[in-house]
Amino acid sequence: MTNISNYILPVFLLIIIGFGLYKRIDVFAVFIDGAKRGFDVFLSILPSLTALFLAVQMLKTSQGIDIITKVLSPIANFLKIPVETLPMCILSPISGGGSLSIYESIISECGPDSYVGRVASVMMGSTETTFYAIAVYFGSVGIKKIRHTAICSLCADFTSFILAGLFVRLLFY
Repeated sequence: MTNISNYILPVFLLIIIGFGLYKRIDVFAVFIDGAKRGFDVFLSILPSLTALFLAVQMLKTSQGIDIITKVLSPIANFLKIPVETLPMCILSPISGGGSLSIYESIISECGPDSYVGRVASVMMGSTETTFYAIAVYFGSVGIKKIRHTAICSLCADFTSFILAGLFVRLLFY
């Protein structure tokens, strides 16, 4: 019973194949057709993802994140957001992996129970990789006008950054 998770996927696949055979569906042809459609979706979102990854790498190698952090630090101090979390705030809407690596460095340097560590934890749990999600989901269905979605999503991210600092301060300090 402890390893039931090892059997869930094979049993699920057998149920699907059995149901397809019961309904007299060519299961293999349907599988191949789905794989072709998946590959077409991959090809349609590839340019958006390439541009996104390129932008993240340019920010990292050009020290752009450090420059943006220095420019935004007075605003962060005014809003009582820890300056150490600003690089994570900058990368979070663009790259989940980049923001996760910054989060890990914050936790290792400041500790998970510090004010900065708790704020960073709340930020990681309450934000989304906005541009990645837009690129994948909108790109897969061919939507090109993303202006309103991007603005609303960035406002939600910004709100979560501010409220993370506020709630951690109210609940723990």
